Amino acid sequence: MRELDAAAIGRWASACVHSLDALRPEINGINVYPVADSDTGSNMHHTVSGAWHALNDAPPPGSAGEALAVLAKGAVAAAKGNSGVILSQVLRGLAEALADRTVDGPALAAALGHADEVATGAVARPVAGTMLSVLHAVNAAVSCASGDLDEVARTAAEAAAEALEHTPQQLPVLARAGVVDAGGRGVVAVLDALLEVVTGTEHAHDHPLTAHGHGEPALYAWEVMFLLEDADEAALPVLRKALSGLGDSVTVAADGAGSHAVHVHCADIGAAIEAALDAGRPRRIRVEPLLTPAPLQPGGGLDRTVVVVVRGEGLAEVIRAENVAVLSVPAGSVPSVEEMLGLITETTGNHVTVLAGGPDLTTVADNAAGHAMAGDRDVVVIPCASPVQVLAALAVHDPARRTNDDVVAMAEAAAATRRGEVLFASGEALSVVGRAQAGDVLGLVDGEVVRIEPAAEANLLEAAITVLARLLGPGGELVTVVTGVDAPPDVEEVLTGWLRGEHPEVELVCYSGRQTDAVLLIGVE
Repeated sequence: MRELDAAAIGRWASACVHSLDALRPEINGINVYPVADSDTGSNMHHTVSGAWHALNDAPPPGSAGEALAVLAKGAVAAAKGNSGVILSQVLRGLAEALADRTVDGPALAAALGHADEVATGAVARPVAGTMLSVLHAVNAAVSCASGDLDEVARTAAEAAAEALEHTPQQLPVLARAGVVDAGGRGVVAVLDALLEVVTGTEHAHDHPLTAHGHGEPALYAWEVMFLLEDADEAALPVLRKALSGLGDSVTVAADGAGSHAVHVHCADIGAAIEAALDAGRPRRIRVEPLLTPAPLQPGGGLDRTVVVVVRGEGLAEVIRAENVAVLSVPAGSVPSVEEMLGLITETTGNHVTVLAGGPDLTTVADNAAGHAMAGDRDVVVIPCASPVQVLAALAVHDPARRTNDDVVAMAEAAAATRRGEVLFASGEALSVVGRAQAGDVLGLVDGEVVRIEPAAEANLLEAAITVLARLLGPGGELVTVVTGVDAPPDVEEVLTGWLRGEHPEVELVCYSGRQTDAVLLIGVE
């Protein structure tokens, strides 16, 4: 087949319905994310069935683009669950890209890229290791494709299958359950069905699906879904933010014809509907109980885990290398409630210890710890005034120790770590050592300014040595330095030389944090 026409789109929709119907029990069986409620296969089948019925009930479309537009509108109206909403946006993205085009190989490649962008844009907090990751891989694989239709369709199907196999390495909850992502498996089935229609031959990737035993589920929240009509486009970001504060798995997805499918997992149904009333007219409201089992047991059978929220992607990479889940927050911002809930609920274990690398991050973590969407997890937040205190706490973390003893040990290590900073002043300020102007270099110890270097003659290393000398006044054995993007390249060499002369008994460890809000973060234990 050289081009897709309206009849081929109809055959593809029918093939998707049959494939997802056959796979539904198995996909439901591996559904552990975002909630292990065994319904991803059913939701995707329900969504694509609604799209297929809409196409069959409509007047015969004149082109593939018209057929896709009908499918997309029907899918948005029927979308069920997070996976169903995302699938509806894939169809919407294809419809938008192919509205006025002949659907040959290059057109399909471009449309799959647009579908990836539209689906990702509908999700408030995209997560790696989900069906979005599979869509990203497809986009990357076909982005440079210039072959004919069957070559592009085959490339897309193969890329999706390969990406699916990598999802357990991207999302720890999948790895611990021994499964691939359920929504991603549905995407593979949809693209396999497309390849079958294009080539006229049967094609299906075989993915061993390990059924997951969910144990005894318990009600802990609700899945709220509705269509939003007459939406004020300017109010949609406000709605998305409001829903993200109520729970997680937030999607606000357009159908291309003025309606939006809205989805959220939350504990307060009324608040979700009230938020929608400020943005438009909600209708076809559906509320279903959200069931979840006890969190999965992490490796070794220990029913607890430690997670971290910090600024600085370099520092986050260092912590991830220790097999600790990290939320990296951009400078000048704080994570949303949904992001913090995701960090807590995407881990395993009934007990979750959160290390927050700053006072404002601790506040957000505290709010998420007491949120209804945290379920029955026992969440403890260890406040840290600086990322160096997070590193100190992680250094003493011992999974073999009793949970309470381990929390106490981490909290004591964080509290005992003296902290310093070297940063640029953002504005004029008065301190105990003088007045600072914007652009001056400040050296701080435990939040107090101890040195000001005027911007015109600023010496970052001298400021760092002053801070370090103050920190080591009461003694110390280990100095930890986290360097920002503006740190001098020879900072480790200079500080090592100074320590060798002044405190030869002290060890120095230096990490590249790549943070932008501080030049240097210094901790002394």
